[in-house]
Amino acid sequence: MSGGKTFIRAIEVWVPSTRRNTLEFGGGLYGTASRFGDLSNAWVFEHGQGLPGQAWAQGRPIILKTFEGSYFQRTELAHAEGITCGIAVPIYAGDFLTSVLVMFCGDDQDHAGAIELWHNDPAESNDLKLVDGYYGTTADTFEFMSRRTTFRRGSGLPGLAWEAGAPVFFEDLGHSARFLRADTALKVGINRGYAIPCPVQSAHNYVMTFLSALGTPIAPRFELWVPDATREHLVFEGGFCEAIGVLAPTAHPAPVARGQGTIGRAFLSGVPAICRRVSAEPDAAGASAAEVGLTSFAAIPVIGEGRLSAVVAWYF
Repeated sequence: MSGGKTFIRAIEVWVPSTRRNTLEFGGGLYGTASRFGDLSNAWVFEHGQGLPGQAWAQGRPIILKTFEGSYFQRTELAHAEGITCGIAVPIYAGDFLTSVLVMFCGDDQDHAGAIELWHNDPAESNDLKLVDGYYGTTADTFEFMSRRTTFRRGSGLPGLAWEAGAPVFFEDLGHSARFLRADTALKVGINRGYAIPCPVQSAHNYVMTFLSALGTPIAPRFELWVPDATREHLVFEGGFCEAIGVLAPTAHPAPVARGQGTIGRAFLSGVPAICRRVSAEPDAAGASAAEVGLTSFAAIPVIGEGRLSAVVAWYF
């Protein structure tokens, strides 16, 4: 990760072992939390053990806002780096667990923004309801409103991602008629947001929303890649860079083949892929990010009903 302040402090990928009885380290980006990363890559988690193991066992995304007294097993290491919150998302290709993606956040002064987990149980309701959220240190009003809000399919940012089965991005939340909490977002400085559906093995529906503030963006650059008609290549659909602004489809005119570069690896494997040097990406795919000082990124596959619908790239 680059030296700029971001809402996400670190990202890890955990993959099933050959015998599929444990989760092993599959890569990570740690920014300034280098010691946490150096010591984490030797860990192994059993089913139900630690944050990755719990997401595996529960078969759904988890937000863990307090490490003390919980099943989290690296509390002392995390706190030494200012990391206080973890989010774990299991990724499935049909019935097959490909990986568990873990994101870490931390509390400090003016650490604004939010990561939310929304859930629908179709046996109980037609609505998405907030399971939990991490709201940094300056978004109490927004959290209060969010806990009292529900979304139907196609309604608001979470509902639109639920309906589309694919990521949805809003450039300016405070002035969007489709973002139902716009007034409250403006008051606390939350300005951008994107939502990603998180398919699970049950009939339940989950959506993660990532809401950025000006001073602490979730990530400085966001890209969305989708399969073409042949499903042999990914084409760039758009994105946003804090330094440049909106990224039009022409920003990356060349498609990415299966296995080509970091984005292509995520496409091929269904496992999040980590790039630590964007300038080394093939076909100058990372050149635009490198020009604005970004050095690394994570490519995250979005898979529903056994088919990849998109690859999301977060640059740091």
